Amino acid sequence: MINKKNIYKFIVSFQSILISTMIPINIPIPSIENIYRIVEIPINYQIPTIIFLTLIFSGEFIKKVYAIYIFIGLFFLPVFFDGGSIGYLMTPNFGYLLGIFPLISVINILNKKNNLSLIKYIKYSLAGLIIMHFTGISYLTFQLLIFNKPNLIPYNIGLFSLNKIPFQIISLIPVYLIINLINKLKLKK
Repeated sequence: MINKKNIYKFIVSFQSILISTMIPINIPIPSIENIYRIVEIPINYQIPTIIFLTLIFSGEFIKKVYAIYIFIGLFFLPVFFDGGSIGYLMTPNFGYLLGIFPLISVINILNKKNNLSLIKYIKYSLAGLIIMHFTGISYLTFQLLIFNKPNLIPYNIGLFSLNKIPFQIISLIPVYLIINLINKLKLKK
């Protein structure tokens, strides 16, 4: 059923996913030559945002919003991190976009339990990340085998998964802190 609350949730969710996809993570590091230099981390805010939205709203709702995001990216606007269009299906990144659906499902299990402890959050978030990367690696492997380039599989796994997992794990910490703060504020009301 469409009501004002669902429209607002959709707008907030869709805009959050869209904006978080476009913003790379940069860290300023002190430097001898300059005051500081900017180091770009090889991820964006999309996965922490998806986890955050799934914990605030429901996984079923976020899956619908994310499906619309993918539809728009494939057929209308280049909203993905590296562009868009139907040709994006042929990129290794698309498998990881598909992997976000099982990530949402795993995080939604935690959301339904209504008992967000740090241990459970880490357990479910790591499981969701592993499943997401497994989906991406499977898609990537399938593509490379179709194009008869199996020698590129280890290189691409390193580039698209192993290179990003540590940073994605670190990015889970602020999400937990913000969700914990929101839950405490809810209890005070």
